[in-house]
Amino acid sequence: MRVVSTQLNSKNCIVCGMENPLSLKAVFYNLDDDSVASVLQFKSVHQSYPDRTHGGMISALLDELMGRALWVNEPEMFGVTTSLNVTYRKAVPPNALVKARAYITFNSSRGFTAKGALYSMDDVLLAEASAKFFKMPFSVAFKDGKNMHEEMCYQMPLDLVQIDFPNNL
Repeated sequence: MRVVSTQLNSKNCIVCGMENPLSLKAVFYNLDDDSVASVLQFKSVHQSYPDRTHGGMISALLDELMGRALWVNEPEMFGVTTSLNVTYRKAVPPNALVKARAYITFNSSRGFTAKGALYSMDDVLLAEASAKFFKMPFSVAFKDGKNMHEEMCYQMPLDLVQIDFPNNL
């Protein structure tokens, strides 16, 4: 799938925070089919059992990715998770390059549902998820004189032109 643009990254998020030393520093790419994707590596600090990424970090990535699927067409709205279901298929080794993709399956004025999946670079399904979200405008989320651009202040470079995924997502 063709990469159209990148999304903003934050300062402190555990998934995309550029100033958080434990963050994945994941870059999110809007694709030409209205889905969102990322290519990244979990670090050794994200480990659970030896040579395995912690399921909570995998879940956090998929949650973030599905929530960001909303930003493809509604970039001034947060998706706030109300339920999340993750199925782990294979162990994810730290420091291995992986790719993930998510898309919206239902969208209304108040909420949306999404699906997401994590793959090895050779298209082995590692984990998949579905979630429900309600929509929160940035103006509600950022109070006390703050605005979205104080936290979401990193415009990531467009360094990929295409990311390929299997047809089963």
